[in-house]
Amino acid sequence: MASQYPPSLRFRLPACILFLEAAFLLIFYFFFTYDRQYQHLQRDPALYAAFQDVNVLVILGFSFLLAFLKRFGFSSTGFSLCLAALGVQWAMIVNGFLFHFSCGAVEISLQSILEALMTVTMMLISVGAVLGKANLMQLIWMAVVELTVFGLNRWIAVAIMKIANHVSLMHVHLFGAYFGLMVSWKLYHSSLSSRVEKEGSKPTSDTFAMLGTLFLWMFWPSFNSVLITEAEKKWLAVCNTYLAIAASSIAAFSVSAATSRHGKLTMAHIQNASLAGGVALGFSASMIHHPWLAMTLGLAAGAVSALGSGFLKKCLDPAIGLHDTRGVHSMFGLPSLLGGIAHVILIVVDSWEDLSVLGYSALMEAGALCLSMALGLIGGFITGFFLTFKFWKAPPVTQVL
Repeated sequence: MASQYPPSLRFRLPACILFLEAAFLLIFYFFFTYDRQYQHLQRDPALYAAFQDVNVLVILGFSFLLAFLKRFGFSSTGFSLCLAALGVQWAMIVNGFLFHFSCGAVEISLQSILEALMTVTMMLISVGAVLGKANLMQLIWMAVVELTVFGLNRWIAVAIMKIANHVSLMHVHLFGAYFGLMVSWKLYHSSLSSRVEKEGSKPTSDTFAMLGTLFLWMFWPSFNSVLITEAEKKWLAVCNTYLAIAASSIAAFSVSAATSRHGKLTMAHIQNASLAGGVALGFSASMIHHPWLAMTLGLAAGAVSALGSGFLKKCLDPAIGLHDTRGVHSMFGLPSLLGGIAHVILIVVDSWEDLSVLGYSALMEAGALCLSMALGLIGGFITGFFLTFKFWKAPPVTQVL
């Protein structure tokens, strides 16, 4: 039977990419300049090493993490690079106008590029939920909308709710997971019920995905600590994150073996849950003063992630028609939600003797958590609805997972 694929994107896709890049060039030409303040010029060289850690984590780690499908290796590695290159420019524009606009111009520093790069993480998480169900043009416009909505989400959290800047960026995991889930839900169709062979992996693809997991595992302490300025808190964030991901890795191996029919390890469980400790510690890595507490949170996050990967993902598809290709709900959504709740509890415990003052901070943190989830769900639903239009030339049923 002949493919039902619509006319190719040979002209529309390049036109879309070049149009966006031309728009970015004009915006940068008229509104952006370099920040040459002395204190920033002194700080940026010291920040460069951590910047490169995050750069490797985002560009290399996430690209290979998504390479687990044997039929969509290019979609994960090639598309990820294109989306990251466009996304970091758009994130700089959105963040610049919302946070750094002054006297008619936006001043760029290495830290502003770093914040944009960390924001791109959220978009790559969402791509994992729709991988194999959307073409590159759909993914590009999904990224543009998502980065814009998250920028507004961060502005509300920082400017109105007075959430710390580095904590507001830790919402990327929660926002990205639920935004991607809603887009995936709208792109769902009945052919995904017979996807077993198409969604399979092979030793090579699993090895590449595990390589991405290892890169993320190695550099996650830098991701959680890079924007923290106080030396002691930065040190705490690095140590706590490392202990947490170590504990979550142990949970991943133990739960995977315990839930397997033959007691064998499942590669998907290891890839998902090994990183859960780092995700959960993002909110409170700098405020935990006891190593056992960081390890406990990491262990709980790893167990939740592995159990979600083993059972919850299989239930969502037949129950509500939600097909999560990479399992971003269990990998990022659930651990981030757990970490956010733990962060609020820690603030309440620390401020127990003075709830009238610091208790308000806990209330704002809980509100910011709910805001990120709500905007992620609503924004993803609306974006997914528009991506179902024929204009986007979605992949044909015969080529989808």
